[in-house]
Amino acid sequence: MQQALIDIGSNSMRLTVFDVRHGDFKVLFKQKYMAGLAGYVEDGRLTTAGILRACSGLSEFRNTLNALGIRNTNVFATASLRNIDNTEEALHFIEGATGYQIEVISGEEEAAYGYAGAMIGLEKIRNGSFVDIGGASTEVVKYEDGKLLESASFKVGSLSLFKHNVRKILPGLGSFQRMEDEIKEKIDGAEDFHFSKYSPLVCTGGTSRAVMKIARSYLDLPESCTSIDRYQLDKLYEFFYKGGTPVRDLILRIEPERIHTLIPGSLILRHIAEKFQADEIIVSKYGVREGYLCQRLIK
Repeated sequence: MQQALIDIGSNSMRLTVFDVRHGDFKVLFKQKYMAGLAGYVEDGRLTTAGILRACSGLSEFRNTLNALGIRNTNVFATASLRNIDNTEEALHFIEGATGYQIEVISGEEEAAYGYAGAMIGLEKIRNGSFVDIGGASTEVVKYEDGKLLESASFKVGSLSLFKHNVRKILPGLGSFQRMEDEIKEKIDGAEDFHFSKYSPLVCTGGTSRAVMKIARSYLDLPESCTSIDRYQLDKLYEFFYKGGTPVRDLILRIEPERIHTLIPGSLILRHIAEKFQADEIIVSKYGVREGYLCQRLIK
């Protein structure tokens, strides 16, 4: 069976087509649409332009699926539609315009699906922590003996952090301070999650994968490398903090679509790694879509 999943995120919208057989899956096709929906939120509401942007992404995906002849499609949204004041209004318009039924998953569900997906292929890691940095939210998990122990969703992400604190494309010293202050306020100020040493830190999502690509280039790591330690993450932070042409050129060469969100996202990743006292940061190739597929559709 061929199954399509569409994930409406705050920064990017993603389509993944899976071949599902005998309780297992294989990724057949991926498509990304950089909608940047978190950038269309004003006074807590997703603007009309943002709603139309989401419709445009879904229409593009529908054209792809029609061309491939794939009918089985599930659509879910995360913080993009969850953390706004006009969720019902936006859903009504988008569903009416595109014909898709959209499930808005909670922060706790997003954390659980992300963790389940990220650990596919990493089952030997029985104890540690997990993070998924999105455009407008960050999900974290602690796990022991391969089981989820505690999870939380924080209302801070790479795109929202950029929008609130950076005046140009790349942050200056003042922007770094403002971003770090917001990260501490949104994450350290939460009372429903308790950080302690849980290592390694397994990461998923576009931000973490982009940081890994930049790290491989800047630190001269092999292309097969999928992990760094906290010292290497600090070296990357120091490089970003200096700013200037070398930083701009490296990001434009490796991840041009994330020129504005990569550094804010890396600050969140560094903060989470410090909170978990993680000695190793591992980037998984799977995430929330694969977790949703396994937990909800193929069990």
